[in-house]
Amino acid sequence: MNLSYMFKITFFSLCNNNNNNNKKIQRRAEMGRLFVLTLEGSIYSCKHCKTHLALSDHILSTSFHCRYGKAYLFDKVVNVTSSEKQERMMMTGMHTVVDIFCVGCGSIVGWKYEAAQEKQQKYKEGKFILERFKVLGPDGSTYVLGQDVQMGGSDTEEA
Repeated sequence: MNLSYMFKITFFSLCNNNNNNNKKIQRRAEMGRLFVLTLEGSIYSCKHCKTHLALSDHILSTSFHCRYGKAYLFDKVVNVTSSEKQERMMMTGMHTVVDIFCVGCGSIVGWKYEAAQEKQQKYKEGKFILERFKVLGPDGSTYVLGQDVQMGGSDTEEA
């Protein structure tokens, strides 16, 4: 098994945590504990708690947009939990997706494509979107809402 992540594992106990954001995580952490991977390299992380989410080496496209502006398509993402599958109409057609949440704080950070109905969109299946407004870049930068904000759905690709 080839893992390209260099990491250390940190364990967190949520049993005595009264933070409302972590209640979602407690329900998903069946045994009351979860682990967080610490990545090495050029990292994208949660803007709220700085939990590592992905390496810049795993970006497939920076040409996506969501309702809050830019979004990046990643091949691999770590330290997230997911919602139930849902059908969602996006700019590029109907997709089955799950929202993804940071395991550190429970904030929604993007979504994962489970299935695409249109043949030309099948390449997205199993891939992740991280919304730039919700994550810190490798240099610690945050994406500022600008004029490119989409008021309609999400998933616009400029490629």
